[in-house]
Amino acid sequence: MASGSKWPAINPATLPYRAVVTSSGRISGVHEAGDVFPELPFTKEELVRLDTALTQATRKTMVRFNVYVGDLGDDPAQGVLDVFPNTPEAERSALIAVSPNQRAIEIRSGRAVANRVTDSIAQLGVTAAVASFGQGDLIDGIVAALRVMSAAVAKP
Repeated sequence: MASGSKWPAINPATLPYRAVVTSSGRISGVHEAGDVFPELPFTKEELVRLDTALTQATRKTMVRFNVYVGDLGDDPAQGVLDVFPNTPEAERSALIAVSPNQRAIEIRSGRAVANRVTDSIAQLGVTAAVASFGQGDLIDGIVAALRVMSAAVAKP
């Protein structure tokens, strides 16, 4: 479990099986060798790129960046509002939610960082992601959004 005042404590009982909280506050999980993961559409390299981009954006801005890829329901704007409160550190985070089948991207920020992750910064993130999404590359789009947004977010 992470310690110190930078990251709030996470209840280990709520973590998925074989998951831990790293010293940076991220949740890391493992699987047994040979397990098949049909639910993961990304390669190991893509996941490493995404993790690196999330870590760099969070460290640079002191805003916790989270990514959700999945169905957001019939109304993506409402769907992201349902997902957002359940993300780590929602109050001081920004969520990039992508619903590939609906061709939708939604970005929300928590109350504690709303003055730094503004609507215009969210729009920059969407604009950065759209070109890669149009070419069918979700990870490139998400990474581009993270980089652009973290460059634009004001320092604390």
